[in-house]
Amino acid sequence: MALTNLDRDLLKRCLARHPGAWNDFVDRYLGLVYHVIHHTAHLRSTPLRPEDVEDLAAEVLLQIIARDYAMLREFRGASSLATYLTVVARRICVQELAKRSAAREVQPANEETMKEVEAEGRDGASGLESLEEVERLLGRLPGREREVVRLYYIEGRSYEEISTELNLPVNSIGPVLSRARKKLRKGVKSAPPVHRRNPATRAEE
Repeated sequence: MALTNLDRDLLKRCLARHPGAWNDFVDRYLGLVYHVIHHTAHLRSTPLRPEDVEDLAAEVLLQIIARDYAMLREFRGASSLATYLTVVARRICVQELAKRSAAREVQPANEETMKEVEAEGRDGASGLESLEEVERLLGRLPGREREVVRLYYIEGRSYEEISTELNLPVNSIGPVLSRARKKLRKGVKSAPPVHRRNPATRAEE
């Protein structure tokens, strides 16, 4: 389906920063973003709380407006705007869900930490903060373990895809991830806290 005149005008107004244009964009496409989030989470068997959905939607919108609407400027009109935004939102959602999965894996499993995670989760920050720890701690792993962890958690690859890319037996991926998780957990226990603002808050600024 080709780009409609309505969407062509909406894009022009957004890129020219016309007053009210971004609000019109959100009104028109926020429902599509929510649908993509729910569908992507369902395909990955990842349950989401309402606040998780809001946080992911805020992240999608933030990335759309980042670098002076770079993602909208890259749109060439070869498809409908809805199709393009579906692909963009799905990619962002997959990345964010993979990052959150990695963050959960490296959290120390003790009562005090779980309380902290729950408290941070109420303002939407814990997954992103933990991701920063994951990125930092990955540097402590040996090369092969680091690549397996990055492909599985950050890029969301399957065991079969990792096996093919790294030329490893598929039945060795699980043990490699298990060893890496133990090392990462030890690192998290000694790591200082990282503070970061809620992306939903930044979306409103």
